[in-house]
Amino acid sequence: MTASSSQPSLTDLLHAAVTAVGGTERPGQVAMAEAVAEAIDSTSHLLVQAGTGTGKSLGYLVPALAHGERVVVATATLALQRQLVERDLPRTVEALHPLLRRRPEFAMLKGRSNYLCLHRLHEGVPQDEEEGLFDPLEAAAPTSRLGKDLLRLRDWADETETGDRDDLTPGVSDRAWSQVSVTSRECLSASKCAYGAECFAEAARERAKLADVVVTNHALLAIDAIEGAPVLPGHEVLIVDEAHELVSRVTGVATGELTPGQVDRAVKRAAKLVDEKAADALQTAAEGFERLMELALPGRLEELPEDLRYALAALRDAARTVITAIGNTRDKSVQDEDAVRKQALAMVENVHGVAERILEGSEFDVVWYERHDLRGGAAFRPSGASLRVAPLSVSGLLREKLFNERSVVLTSATLKLGGDFNGVGASLGLAPEGVTGEDLPEWKGVDVGSPFDYRKQGILYVAKHLAQPGREGGRADMIDELAELIEAAGGRTLGLFSSMRAAQAAAEELRGRLDLPILLQGEETLGELIKTFAGDARTCLFGTLSLWQGVDVPGPSCQLVVMDRVPFPRPDDPLMSARQRAVEQAGGNGFMAVAATHAALLMAQGAGRLVRASGDRGVVAVLDPRLEKARYGSFLRASLPDFWYTTDRNQVRRSLAAIDAAAKEAKS
Repeated sequence: MTASSSQPSLTDLLHAAVTAVGGTERPGQVAMAEAVAEAIDSTSHLLVQAGTGTGKSLGYLVPALAHGERVVVATATLALQRQLVERDLPRTVEALHPLLRRRPEFAMLKGRSNYLCLHRLHEGVPQDEEEGLFDPLEAAAPTSRLGKDLLRLRDWADETETGDRDDLTPGVSDRAWSQVSVTSRECLSASKCAYGAECFAEAARERAKLADVVVTNHALLAIDAIEGAPVLPGHEVLIVDEAHELVSRVTGVATGELTPGQVDRAVKRAAKLVDEKAADALQTAAEGFERLMELALPGRLEELPEDLRYALAALRDAARTVITAIGNTRDKSVQDEDAVRKQALAMVENVHGVAERILEGSEFDVVWYERHDLRGGAAFRPSGASLRVAPLSVSGLLREKLFNERSVVLTSATLKLGGDFNGVGASLGLAPEGVTGEDLPEWKGVDVGSPFDYRKQGILYVAKHLAQPGREGGRADMIDELAELIEAAGGRTLGLFSSMRAAQAAAEELRGRLDLPILLQGEETLGELIKTFAGDARTCLFGTLSLWQGVDVPGPSCQLVVMDRVPFPRPDDPLMSARQRAVEQAGGNGFMAVAATHAALLMAQGAGRLVRASGDRGVVAVLDPRLEKARYGSFLRASLPDFWYTTDRNQVRRSLAAIDAAAKEAKS
């Protein structure tokens, strides 16, 4: 960005913003801001890796605000959305206002179901969902937690200015929220709704249309790209923060699902609006589908079994008949019939759409049964099965929809895997860096480093003497090693496990062995667990996937991060194994492109839990010898922060003991 007499320099703007948030200017942040400004000015694309502590939000907000065109910022987590809207943007705008001589406006925008729907709250809760909420003899008395939540939501509706679910504290269950929210398909539209003028979702969209910066989430960005109907206001710059999550979030939005419960609810809604023949046909099809699902075994369906094909065809055809019938009939006896029809139509259309998509058998889709089984005491209790369909890859979709007629900046602390950006780039639909072509978006990758001195602040220890982990549990040598490491560290341990079963087994064993508190994910809310873990340095916290990415505990409470094994996807994961095979059939290395890249991303995120501030010291211990011995080990290690590396178990124990002693001395 070129400075002129009327335009302040990027350096001046960044300095003003950093001062306003009480931060410290860092070389990496300056380098990032310059790279982002260059990408925006040249309408090109940028992947920028910015380590923890770089201050990357200001690194992209300042050049984006200085450019003056509308920018959309999409993030993966609620925590970052809140930080941007409640802290970074207000202070940055205030600081830049005198220099820019304008006050950029900003707004948050989420999907419609995140906002309370006044119509649904006051009039539109379907009778089949309302049953059991209240005692029929005393209308105002809720008979369940669900009823109590609904009463609280009604009170909150009179107080809230946003209607945003995330502003409700404490929160309510998903089931309770579903009573007072609608999807975009169920919405009557503001012009037809009695509450349209007061609609929270419409108000949020109007604020977004007037804003210079719109903060949203990956899911809404995906819906905007996939469904073709614009949800986000037009914009010249797109910034995707936490970009390592984007492919997974887009895949989630593009995934269809059918469950017996979901189909049954659609049948109940539709039955009130159509003739008996159409309703009976859908009911019969639903029962046939449910019988099949009771016998479904988890796994990919490369070819649809004949009985499933027949059941889905019956479901599709009956749903199509019902959709037509709903469009042609109106029942004046049904109060507020438009809302009831719209909600029923949305549910039946979803059943029809997913059934039809699976029956089409596209080579670009993967279909599988998923089953979640629970054990209650000695009894085996299945919790139901679902039939799912997801795109084999979203790279083509992202290349076509994301990198088109705007500048796109993607940033995260973990985008450079195995030493370059090409792995993540490929998942986003980008050709290797520097390769150009007519339909290939041009992009550049920049690693602005981290303000932390990883080689001095952390050790990467690989327990190469342990046996290689197998598919089954019961790794006694790993548990022994873990116990010794935790004792040497004096607690202070975040245990990251590849499965909940492994985390539970380790917690159970070590609670009997160690005189240290061990917290386990699932035994309390994640927020409470992290608060307790941060508050007592002797405490250990064990858990699985969300802990690999969601823990930010600087200081002496987290000085040992342990990974039980390299977190490859399960060999029987239908989608991952299908993607791996597709790469192999195209002549590539499926294992490295899919499984190793997936593991590298998670390990980089997990290792990033250790050093969160300049004074942090500690050890990342990987209790899987493959990180040292396997051929792919060097690729995985190159994806991690540049810690001092050792396989010497005695050295690492001495280091942990020294770190523990220093932390105790500092406290006293």
